[in-house]
Amino acid sequence: MAPRTPTLRVGLVGSRFAAQRHVEGWRRVYGVPVQLAGMTSLTRESREAFAAQHGLRAFDSIEALAEACDVLDICSSTYSHESAIVAAATAGKNVIVEKIYTGAFGPPQGEFHGHDAPKEPLLRDAMESCRRIRQAVERSGVSLAYAENWVYAPAVQKEREIIEKTGAQILWLRGEESHSGSHSPSYGIWRRAGGGSLVGKGCHPLTAALYLKRVEGQARGAGPIRPRAVSARTHRLTQLPAFRDAGYLRADYQDVEDYAALHVVFDDGTAADIWSAEIVLGGVYNWLEVCANNHRSRCSINPINAVQTYNPLEKQLAEVYVVEKIGTKQGWSFPAPDEDWMNGYYHELQDFAEAFAFGRPPRSGIELAEDTVAACYAAYVSASRKGAEVDIPRLGAQSPGQAEA
Repeated sequence: MAPRTPTLRVGLVGSRFAAQRHVEGWRRVYGVPVQLAGMTSLTRESREAFAAQHGLRAFDSIEALAEACDVLDICSSTYSHESAIVAAATAGKNVIVEKIYTGAFGPPQGEFHGHDAPKEPLLRDAMESCRRIRQAVERSGVSLAYAENWVYAPAVQKEREIIEKTGAQILWLRGEESHSGSHSPSYGIWRRAGGGSLVGKGCHPLTAALYLKRVEGQARGAGPIRPRAVSARTHRLTQLPAFRDAGYLRADYQDVEDYAALHVVFDDGTAADIWSAEIVLGGVYNWLEVCANNHRSRCSINPINAVQTYNPLEKQLAEVYVVEKIGTKQGWSFPAPDEDWMNGYYHELQDFAEAFAFGRPPRSGIELAEDTVAACYAAYVSASRKGAEVDIPRLGAQSPGQAEA
C-alpha cells in the first residue's frame, strides 16, 4: 500500500475575482489532500466578508497566515505581489502567484502618470523586482508557481501534446484577449496595476505563446526557446477627445492604455503577434492560433460554442449565468457549461498541488513568469518609441533599452 500523501495546507492572499476562482479550484483538486487553512486581505472588512462567504478563517497578516499553511496562494493586486512573495519565501513557504507576476508602479512619492512616464526606468524597476523575488525564492529553497490559467486551458494543453508528439516547429503564433473592461477597481491606475491592457490582458495570450515555444525547444532536447525582442504600440482610445461614450464600455481609466499590439521575435527567429483591448463588446474573446511546419491549431478559450442559445426576452435568463462580460442575454449567446474548467483555473491548481506534493517543477514556473514581465515592459519601451524594436532583457543581462536609460 502506497504511503499517504500529507495534507497540503493552503493560505489565500486576496479576496476578489482571482481569489474566488481559486477557492473553487482548490476544492476540485484530487489525488493530493488539500486543506484551505485560511485567508487574508488588505482590509478587515474584505477579509471577514470573504472568509464568511467561503467558510474560511481570516488572518490579520500574511505572516500570521504563513504560520498555519504550507503554501501561500497570492491572488491580491499586482502592486502587492513582490512583498507577498518575499514574505512567503522568507517564511519558508511554497508560493503561487497570480498574473501578472510583478511589475513597475512608479516612484513611491510625487506625481506620476504612467502612460506618459518614461518607460526605460519602469523596465528597469520591473526587472529589479523579478531579481529580488528570485533571490528570495532561491535563498529559502522554496518553489514558485505562476498561475497563468491560459497555460493550463485544455485547448492549449492539447496543442502542447501535438507539439511534443509530432516534433512540430512553430513558425508563427497569434492571439488575443479582449473585452469591455476589467472587474478590478485597481485597474486603470498604473500605481496599482502596473499598466493597462498590455499587462492586464495581453499577458495571457503572450504567456501561452511563450510557453508553447518553451515546449517546442524542450521537446527537441534543445532547451526552451525564449523571447528575444519586441515591437509594440499602445493607445488610449476611450480617452480620445472625440470618443463618444455610449455607456457600454468601461472608460474611467486614469493613466493606462486600453489597446495594445505586440510583435515578439524568439531566439530562433520565429514570431508571435498579440493583441489586447478593453473596447470589445459581446463577451470575452480569448484565442491563440499556432501555425507550425506540420499543422495549424486554433485554441478557442472564449467563447466556446458547446451550447448555443437563442433568447427572445432578456428577463427570461435573469437568473442564468451565461458567460463573463456578455453584456446582454437577449438574442444568440454561448452559455458556458463550465467556464472555469475551459479557462484552465482548475487544471493549474491541480498541477501546483502535485508539483508541491511530489517535488517536481510546475508547468508554469518562475522563468516563464519573468519572461512575461520582461516582454511586457520591453513592449512599453517600444511603444514609447513608436514601435521601434527593443531587446527583451533577462536576469543577469542588460538590454539596449536599459543601457540607454
